[in-house]
Amino acid sequence: MNASPSRLKIGLVAGEHSGDTLGAGLMQALREAHPQCEFVGVGGEKMRAAGLECWEDAEALAVMGLTEVLKHLPRLLKLRRSLVERFLAAKPDVFVGIDAPDFNLGLAKRLRGRGLRTVQYVSPSVWAWREGRVKTIAKACDHVMCLLPFEPAFYEKHRVAATFVGHPLAQDIRPVSDTAVPRRALGLDPDKPVLTVLPGSRRGEISRLGSDFAEAARLTQQRVEHLQVCVPLASASGEAAFREVAGDAIRQGNFRVSVGDADDCMAAADALLLASGTATLEGLLHGKPMVVGYRVSPSTSRIVRMFNLIKLTHFSLPNLLTTEPLVPELVQDALTPESASAALRPWFGDNPARTSLLAEFEQVRIRLAVDANTRAAKVVSELAQGREE
Repeated sequence: MNASPSRLKIGLVAGEHSGDTLGAGLMQALREAHPQCEFVGVGGEKMRAAGLECWEDAEALAVMGLTEVLKHLPRLLKLRRSLVERFLAAKPDVFVGIDAPDFNLGLAKRLRGRGLRTVQYVSPSVWAWREGRVKTIAKACDHVMCLLPFEPAFYEKHRVAATFVGHPLAQDIRPVSDTAVPRRALGLDPDKPVLTVLPGSRRGEISRLGSDFAEAARLTQQRVEHLQVCVPLASASGEAAFREVAGDAIRQGNFRVSVGDADDCMAAADALLLASGTATLEGLLHGKPMVVGYRVSPSTSRIVRMFNLIKLTHFSLPNLLTTEPLVPELVQDALTPESASAALRPWFGDNPARTSLLAEFEQVRIRLAVDANTRAAKVVSELAQGREE
């Protein structure tokens, strides 16, 4: 029997801050179409505010890299077993796994095997590495909702139902016309240049990138006159981790280190130095030139090289969404304070390269701004009511 249009129950599991944002937008769009819709599962502050009956916080899934996952594996497996039981008891019309594919696909496979409809919101980067995971996705998911326009074609080759829904951030974020406004709001001098540094949201990322990022910012201050440096962290624990690994550079560079104001710090910036991930897309949508760094643990790096797991030559979203790579990427040993600082300096001041880059960024924003929340809600609603085409 199909679910009543207004009485849908949706199960959700979101991983981390970005998943929480996507989940909250999806929930709001679903509730507009189905006012009495219920939501249960795992999420963060935004999803709880949107009405999620929250069984566990999204931060429980915030692990990165093979070695980090192995360390937390017993806890994650116990959590997944518990969620299988709770979702089977709750009987949602659809289960939606939001990002966190290593956790959510295993959960979705078990739930689908017991008769629940399942959706993966945010495609894993199967087109980039570990392509064999598409077989797991086919077994685990009735549908994949893709944020990037080139992804459905990949799934079509593997006979997996997939829809490009766009990216909600492309609707929400626009370049500011006057950086003086966010600079004043942050207590910065509106007439002096700003570099914003984002070393990641996970402690592991911060421990691997924070020191080099901070020293790169300090070196750039020596070359760019009157440069102000902002370092917004996602949490108090992230701030503590950054201060621990970057203490000397912070003191020498007189950085503005803060928690929870990354959006304003991006809007205020002339350029960004940041970890690979969703933040690179946010930077693109803000219209900010950037340098992207990425570093995993040595053991993870050895495994990736040994098994040739990565298929792409570029890894940051700005370079994946354009025909030619636009922003510098510094990976593993190529990331040093000196290399990052050298790559950053050309982005300060008006020049043809900066102007061309920002025009490309705006074209990407237009392609992604297609009302993702509504599109995603339509996929989930139709699947819940048995009307998926």
